[in-house]
Amino acid sequence: MPYQPATPLVSLLRKLAALPASAAPVTMSETAPAPPANPTAVSAEGIALIQRFEGCAQLRPDGMVAAYPDPGTGGEPWTIGWGATGKDDFNGGRIGPGSLWTQAHCDARLARDLVRYAADVTAAIGTAPTTQAEFDALVAFHYNTGAIARATLTRKHRAGDRVGAASEFARWNRAGGKVLKGLIRRRAAEAELYLSDPQ
Repeated sequence: MPYQPATPLVSLLRKLAALPASAAPVTMSETAPAPPANPTAVSAEGIALIQRFEGCAQLRPDGMVAAYPDPGTGGEPWTIGWGATGKDDFNGGRIGPGSLWTQAHCDARLARDLVRYAADVTAAIGTAPTTQAEFDALVAFHYNTGAIARATLTRKHRAGDRVGAASEFARWNRAGGKVLKGLIRRRAAEAELYLSDPQ
């Protein structure tokens, strides 16, 4: 049989056979593009939604911001600035009647709280595919309710049921056992933001 030059396939097979045995094979996962990473921080749009509903209420003529009682209970939890409750980071103790902050204090507390709430949402949703708008809406919801870990909304989001998850926002419309118009509007805005990014 006369000599025939190698075909490209034969040449490739010879090159592969010449590779050292320790060379690891390339797998599809190494060559396929990675799915986009889920967001882990709230965007400017999410912050704007939170600020729109929290307001930085009770601004006094001297420029200080005063604490106010919860609209549902008429008392606890007392709130100041952009919806901060609990520990008074600037004066010590707990936020309550008589707590006063500067606007800078309100803004700094919001920034710190958003990092914490975003981390809570990230942990609660795990690896479920999530758009920035969905993440922002979930952070806004959690910022107001503190319920991201136990909400059916979260379970539906993790299962990929976007419409079902969006419908769950409306269920969280009570404070102190009363349905509040402000919470109805807030939940509607969160649901709208949640569905605003097509997947």
